[in-house]
Amino acid sequence: MNAPDTFKAFLLEGERKIEYTKDTKVPNAGTFRINKEDHTLGNMLTNMLHRDPRVLFAGYKNPHPLENFILLRVQTTPDFSPPQALEQAVAGCNQEILDILSLFRDEVQRVRQESGQKGTTEYY
Repeated sequence: MNAPDTFKAFLLEGERKIEYTKDTKVPNAGTFRINKEDHTLGNMLTNMLHRDPRVLFAGYKNPHPLENFILLRVQTTPDFSPPQALEQAVAGCNQEILDILSLFRDEVQRVRQESGQKGTTEYY
């Protein structure tokens, strides 16, 4: 099978999760190399970055399906840096996930109450 080995999805000692390279040709732009991640995180971060009006460009790519990293390119307005934008995007994704989890828990509780289920089995 052409899938990468699962053990290659873990960071090794001395390996960095994120590396940032500032663009020398385009002002307020840079590329983040995010190791051991794929389209799931790349798409989430890109969409969150697009919501910020100070972000002029955000896009990612996975250079090859057998390589476990993505390249996230970000360009911002002069008063805002790409690392700041990424930091806020990560915080925004985290908050959105917490909100979804809360809605899910509320719905599970509502369904249990309607059906009279009193079990302690956790589905989340």
